[in-house]
Amino acid sequence: MKVVVTGASGNIGSATLRELTAGGRHEVVGVARRRPELTDRAVAEGSVTWRSADVGTDDLDAVLEGADAVVHLAWKFQPTRRPDETWRTNAVGTRRLLAAVRRQRVPALVCASSVAAYSPAHHDDLVDEGWETDGSSPAAYCREKAYNERVLDAFEASGGGWTRVVRIRPAFVFQRSAASEQRRIFGGPLLRPRMLDTRLIPALPVPRGLRLQAVHAEDVARAVVAAVERPVTGAFNLAGAGVLRREELGDLVGAPTVEVPPRIVSGALDLGWLAHLVGVPGSLADALLAVPLLATDRARAELDWAPRHTAAEAIEAFLSGAAASAGSGMPPLHP
Repeated sequence: MKVVVTGASGNIGSATLRELTAGGRHEVVGVARRRPELTDRAVAEGSVTWRSADVGTDDLDAVLEGADAVVHLAWKFQPTRRPDETWRTNAVGTRRLLAAVRRQRVPALVCASSVAAYSPAHHDDLVDEGWETDGSSPAAYCREKAYNERVLDAFEASGGGWTRVVRIRPAFVFQRSAASEQRRIFGGPLLRPRMLDTRLIPALPVPRGLRLQAVHAEDVARAVVAAVERPVTGAFNLAGAGVLRREELGDLVGAPTVEVPPRIVSGALDLGWLAHLVGVPGSLADALLAVPLLATDRARAELDWAPRHTAAEAIEAFLSGAAASAGSGMPPLHP
């Protein structure tokens, strides 16, 4: 199969390329705004053909021509202070891609959504893919993920049944090679690598009521490839085993925990964000506390999927990678 992957150089994209090219099963086209600098070995092997394109502005028909499947992972989290810029990539870019998918009559589309697309859930019951997707907070990330769910609804409802549509809704996704990028995205200039060395954390502040699921990027990639190769449609929740609360997070970093009122956390983030000291506003912390816990039964049954990493292992990969300034040759993941 010829598989085109947008956002191929990012966190989930880089893992998806590794999975798609394993064993030479597919012809893979990686699409990114900035092409990676390829080694001589990579050029010789030719496992991925790279195309430079911005989904928000560039012609996408030539990129998708002849594709058997499109995996849409392109996403811009920053700059959070320029919502017009993230909207152009995340919302307008998705609409433009879907229009090109329709014109090129691509048989399959796998689109990355998120747990943050779900409406708030103030309970610990696991929810399936039928939970409402109106966004877990007013944060731009949540709004844009929820908007794209409506765009996909409209795409499916407007005909053109030759394209089967799959939505992947993972919990928070981590891997070691993306740790430096994620530290920059979320922490801003104040969060230095050394500050995430668990040996040096004296105490861990945890917002009251926090319960967290996570999933490793490699596990998400396996689900994405299964969705490409199997005749499935609809949404699939993905999460690693385990739910992390205050006690589990303290064990993970090996430090005592301090419970903090959520309003103090979101207020402090808002002040730091306005001062350009942190990368995210308080509304994202509100989303973290409001997202539902995901049931993954459908992915297990229809994709034959099971996570190989626990939620704790996924977060540990981020912590160890961020402390060590880990990264990769992909431009967004440079250490």
